[in-house]
Amino acid sequence: MNRKSRSENVILFDGVCHLCNGIVRFVIRRDPHARFKFAPLQSEAAVRYLRRQGIEAVGSRLESFLLIQDGQIYEKSSAALRVCKQLNGLWPLLYAFIFVPLPLRNFVYGIIAKNRYRWFGRREQCMMPPPDIRSRFLE
Repeated sequence: MNRKSRSENVILFDGVCHLCNGIVRFVIRRDPHARFKFAPLQSEAAVRYLRRQGIEAVGSRLESFLLIQDGQIYEKSSAALRVCKQLNGLWPLLYAFIFVPLPLRNFVYGIIAKNRYRWFGRREQCMMPPPDIRSRFLE
């Protein structure tokens, strides 16, 4: 893998989920150094990016939040905690939950993921990022 892709922090998210879009906005506000780039899992940009990483199945991962960091792919609670670790403020303290056993963390994550449309709503199409943050999204 080339050096550029190894240093990237890319978050792939469900682009029609209100909760997921809110999380993206939350991360952007707490990432002033623009360490993270983003793409909806439903986008061609995400498909192309995952293929470059050697990953074909996007549809099966729509229930997840993916972080590609240092050439590794993280999903579900591990991805969320790794993102928190890099945010400004007190958010890195949440990384302590990494010591909670993975099955338990992902069980809680799964409950939220399964109910996210019912609890937070769903968009008809993926969000269009405003011009001031467009460069943070994969094309």
